[in-house]
This record gives sequence, C-alpha cells and structure tokens, in this order.
Amino acid sequence: MITIYHNNRCRKSREGLQILEDSGKEFKVVKYLEDTPSEEKLKEIIKLLGIKPLELVRKNEAIWKANFKGKELSDSEVISALAKFPKLIERPIVINGDKAVVGRPPEQITTII
Repeated sequence: MITIYHNNRCRKSREGLQILEDSGKEFKVVKYLEDTPSEEKLKEIIKLLGIKPLELVRKNEAIWKANFKGKELSDSEVISALAKFPKLIERPIVINGDKAVVGRPPEQITTII
C-alpha cells in the first residue's frame, strides 16, 4: 500500500496527493500534523528515504530557527525534534513498499509508484 504523509496547507503536498489520485492506485493519507509519527516510525521513514535526519527538516520554519538553528544536534536529537514539532517535517513523503521519496518536486513521486 502506498502511503503519503500529507499536509493539506502545503501546495507541494497537495500536488503530490493529486499525482497519487491521478495514478489510479490505492493509497493511504496520513495527516502527519494530526497523526504525528513516533520517533521509531520517523527512523524507519528516514532509513527508507536513505537520508540523514537533518535532511528531512524544514529549516526555514520559525520553530527550527528559534530552537535549533546553529546547534550541533545528533541524529537522535533531530528525530526527537521532528516528533515533537511535526511541522518541521519536509513534505510530502510518499512510501511504496521499501521505497520512499520526499515529493519536492512533486514529480519525484512518480519514480516510486
């Protein structure tokens, strides 16, 4: 089952959702601001994406600038921040089996569906 971690207030996330809808494939929507992934789930997602935790952070968010910018954080500290402040999670994230992408640009999603 394809899963999209979605924020409806984000244009790129809405574009990613549209790509999935147009694909005709079944998928599940996780509104991650309401249904925040646990630290364990974030670790799984980051592993599937094949990136460092810091690469999943939206560094222009006010929360990041106020609380974390310029600090040396371990991977686990970054993951804790993402779990505590889900607004910091880059979006959309689409997972299909053992493949995952951040839909920036949204066309990236087509590479795994």
